[in-house]
Amino acid sequence: MARIFKKNDPKVIRAWTFYDWANSVYNLIISTAIFPIFYEKVTSGNRQIINGEQVDAVSFFGRQFVNTELYSYVYSASFLLIVLLVPILSGIADYTGTKKRFMQFFCYLGAAGCASLYFFDVHNLELSMFSVFMASIGFWGSLVFYNSFLLEIADKEQHDKISARGFSLGYIGSVLLLVTILILNGAAGMPIKYGFFMVSVWWVGFAQYTYYYLPGKSHYKVREKKHNIIWYGYSELRKVWGQLTAHIRVKWFLLSYFVYNMGVQTVMLLAVLFASKEILWVSGGVWWQTKETGLIVSIILIQLVAVVGAQVLSRVSEKLGNLRTLMLCTMIWVLCTIIAYLIDQPLQFYGLALLVGFVMGGIQSLSRSTYSKMLPPTNDNASFFSFFDVMEKVGLIFGPLMFGLLEGVFGNMRVSVLMLMIFFIVGFFLLLKTYTIEKRQGLSV
Repeated sequence: MARIFKKNDPKVIRAWTFYDWANSVYNLIISTAIFPIFYEKVTSGNRQIINGEQVDAVSFFGRQFVNTELYSYVYSASFLLIVLLVPILSGIADYTGTKKRFMQFFCYLGAAGCASLYFFDVHNLELSMFSVFMASIGFWGSLVFYNSFLLEIADKEQHDKISARGFSLGYIGSVLLLVTILILNGAAGMPIKYGFFMVSVWWVGFAQYTYYYLPGKSHYKVREKKHNIIWYGYSELRKVWGQLTAHIRVKWFLLSYFVYNMGVQTVMLLAVLFASKEILWVSGGVWWQTKETGLIVSIILIQLVAVVGAQVLSRVSEKLGNLRTLMLCTMIWVLCTIIAYLIDQPLQFYGLALLVGFVMGGIQSLSRSTYSKMLPPTNDNASFFSFFDVMEKVGLIFGPLMFGLLEGVFGNMRVSVLMLMIFFIVGFFLLLKTYTIEKRQGLSV
């Protein structure tokens, strides 16, 4: 018997937020913490001269790259594929009512990519980086369909609170698994690569709770078949763009999100690699000055503070409004990039980690809920959120790509950090433009 679905059902909302608990272990352990440290360690040692700088080099399809430069490029390539695929798949999902099925497919694809990182081999880097590529596609692809459910499960006035709750659960769950892996590695001697398999099991296992309650195909009215179903998603995006013509503040918000989110996501992907190379860690010093311990501790600090930050900034938005709160967030990010450019000591990096953690959770949850609250009434939720995610992923193609290119040219990451500062400054002024339009129209979010 098909499960009866109703809007604002606490069980459905709880199940939706729980997917953040399930999939955020990828974001923390694979893309942010343990795997980047593992990658930097196993790909270091082969010192070569590239563009006049002595760097840790890797060979990829016969060409030499800086190890972290290649890492940036692989992530950029995964986002490019997502940009090409998502409009097709989300359009089909809206058309056939199979949104949950696509969300499951990408979830399982990403989990398989995480599990296959167990076999990561620097001497077979082409295949090993394909695992990184596949895990990234699975994570970001599933988020497209996950985010689009928000409009369906709850009324707009609840979106800030629900979105923040989801991010908070994600931070708590991911830290819990991270600490478990570290304890098993340190106390029981478990090889760290087993942690990649644990991420896969956690992600798939806890996601089943979400899938049990989210509405399936029976909830949707299946549309009359058309011959161009494969390209339906692109036509839907064109239609969305046309509909947004009458909603100019949404267009300006999307542009601002495109810019500042390039900075946010690039920081999340590459912060550990930056700290690993640019901070003067002490070998054999006290625990908080050593590289591997220091990196893990700073990441845990970021995650725990992000829980508080998401909740605090959600409440700040109730007083200031979403757009002014997001402007505040971008200014804090500008401060973070300035600090990152200047510092080189472990204790300084811990302070930066606290500041990054506070603003990271808030800007992500508020961006998601702000967009959902701005949208006009529609039944094509997946197409509207597909548009949102396409904007995000196009930005993510260029963020890591430019970060990697600048590192390849200058031989260090500090110039790349200045590029991120520009993203946040431009994002601030675009948010200011959006806010001005909102005031002129007598609207607010």
